[in-house]
Amino acid sequence: MTREKILELLELLNKHFGHASFRPGQEDLVRSVLDGRDVMAVMPTGSGKSLGFQLPATVLPGLTLVVSPLIALMKDQVDELRTAASTRGNDPHDRSWRPAGSRV
Repeated sequence: MTREKILELLELLNKHFGHASFRPGQEDLVRSVLDGRDVMAVMPTGSGKSLGFQLPATVLPGLTLVVSPLIALMKDQVDELRTAASTRGNDPHDRSWRPAGSRV
């Protein structure tokens, strides 16, 4: 990929997503998608996997479908928070529970 193409991607990254630079792993992901390779991105939560497919969609011709398990991810995170809270006795469904620093 040419330097001009990378600069164009950075401009689009800023225009569409408000970021001045890629997070670690994103640029390689975007390049692979734009090169037409089959890609499966396994990256940590919050690392910007979806952007790795959404940004190329702004450049590639035709329709791009990005499938993201966001609702499943959010459910997993809520379940983990509830488990963590209940093991500490801070169950948010317990009416006697109050956030730290709250007043009664």
